[in-house]
Amino acid sequence: MDNRRKKKLTFFTIGLIFLLSGVEYAVILPTIWRYLQTLDAAPYFLGLALSAFSLSGLLSAPLFGHWSDRTRTTKKIILFANFFEIIGNFMYFMGFSKWLLLSSRLIAGIGTGAGSSIFGFLTRITTPDDRATAFAAVMACRQAGLLIGPAFNIFLRLCDFHLGPFVVNKYTAPGLFMCLLWALLQLVVIFMYWDLPSLEKGRAKESLSSSSREEDNERGLVEEDNDEEKPLMGSQELGGSYGSVVPSNPPRYDTPDDSIATPNHISPPASPVPQESQESSSPFKNFSMSREFLREEVVVLLAAQFITLFNQTALETMVTPMTQKYFGYGELENSVMYCLCGVEVIAGFLFVRWLSQRVAERVVLAIGLAICNISGIWCLIFLASPLGGFPWPLTEFIIGVFLQVLGLPFVAVAQVSLFSKVTSEKTQGFSQGVRRSVGGLATILGPLWAGGLTENLYIMMGVMMALLALLSMMLAFSYDRLVAPATEEQVDDSDNSG
Repeated sequence: MDNRRKKKLTFFTIGLIFLLSGVEYAVILPTIWRYLQTLDAAPYFLGLALSAFSLSGLLSAPLFGHWSDRTRTTKKIILFANFFEIIGNFMYFMGFSKWLLLSSRLIAGIGTGAGSSIFGFLTRITTPDDRATAFAAVMACRQAGLLIGPAFNIFLRLCDFHLGPFVVNKYTAPGLFMCLLWALLQLVVIFMYWDLPSLEKGRAKESLSSSSREEDNERGLVEEDNDEEKPLMGSQELGGSYGSVVPSNPPRYDTPDDSIATPNHISPPASPVPQESQESSSPFKNFSMSREFLREEVVVLLAAQFITLFNQTALETMVTPMTQKYFGYGELENSVMYCLCGVEVIAGFLFVRWLSQRVAERVVLAIGLAICNISGIWCLIFLASPLGGFPWPLTEFIIGVFLQVLGLPFVAVAQVSLFSKVTSEKTQGFSQGVRRSVGGLATILGPLWAGGLTENLYIMMGVMMALLALLSMMLAFSYDRLVAPATEEQVDDSDNSG
């Protein structure tokens, strides 16, 4: 199978992984609140269950990223991580107690840590100009899962039968369904995923082969030009030993200096590719946590990751109880709402993919942050204390959710693309793991914050708005630094040529 076909199948598998992660989120989130209520769980258990999933992902992401940087492989990591998804979702299906359900989300969340390895893999095999497009496509696959997930929920809610000692109903069926999907994904990864060589290695090999061809051509021309000047027999000093005869066409040896290469002293040929592989096997040789992450532009991007995900998960945690309280929504209505949000987000990612090819990522980030600020102000004014009859609160709710969802693709794509450019590519898996851990911390604190303040929405949304204002100030002061380092390509070229 040629490399082009392998690359297409690998990208298809990556898209499928993120698609299933979106499906899992969409089929579980609308029903987990009622599921916990059937297990006599307190209201704060909703925040615990949602946070447990993010907690294990927070801890596993840097470990998986470090693993991929060390080995330069991701296939084994994905297979290992999906195993936790299978076990966790089966435990969710069992659902004997609220503690088993909490443990199931904790175990399933470990599987999300493989995302750091995948983002590091995509960084290594894409050019900086195409990276935002690739990331937008991958993130759009997850949003497509969020769109498809509620459609699955429509028929999963009709399940009502026994499978041995287990009860299959509208609350337990999502766990069994996702367990089967992740098991099928294991087969897809085995047969349709390849660890493609990094872009730097491919360029190094091409430059090595082209430079060797150019050297051969130049040497051939020099030899043809100097045929008339060559002596019929070389001197004994050049021969290297007394009485030895040097042939008219001595063999060439690829040494740093051809003038010292003699038949009696043969230097081993230079091999930049094995040397590069030795360097890639130890990417953390000169790595420094403080030098890599305690830089102004990196801190701003990590803050953008934390604040946007904190606000997003806080609002998502608030939405289900709020729609139940004010509008009487059940599982079907919530599923339809998430389906419509998925359509909007996919359209947003497609637009961002188009926009990122025409403007810089920091411009996309600024646009997304402006939309998020407008959404925060709207929610603080109109959703904290809905007034009026049924139509007005519903209209205000729809506008607030629309604005919140609209800003997500801009911020998500811009910050992950910029982060991959301002951090080292050699340790990209670990760096993406740190970024996802920061996001995991946000998805832990967001549900906990919203779950404890469902009756005090002014405080909850006021803090969210304050965080957005802080992020806006950080972006304004650090806007000029949110670009890819100008010396990065020069350093990489010098490393490859060396």
